Amino acid sequence: MLHIINKSPYDRPALDSALQTGEGGILFTEDGVYAIAKGGAAEAKIKAAQGKFKFYALGADIDARGLSDRVMEGISVVDYGGFVDLVAEYKTNQSWL
Repeated sequence: MLHIINKSPYDRPALDSALQTGEGGILFTEDGVYAIAKGGAAEAKIKAAQGKFKFYALGADIDARGLSDRVMEGISVVDYGGFVDLVAEYKTNQSWL
């Protein structure tokens, strides 16, 4: 399953909920990209889950929020075409609000 998270981890518990589901992929978009910032509140959670989940983030949203130089190790940055490819690759998709 591909989990799509568009809310900041400082605002909503979407990342925590997604991590409890098992395994798959997690794509951060919009304000969700704040989760992948080095030194952020979600860094330890993401690092601990890297064996169970693949992590992706939308590059345009990273750039729009000035986080280009703060992306954690292990995060694959994708463009809009990559976003579409991920949605097609995973059998099911869940958008977290």
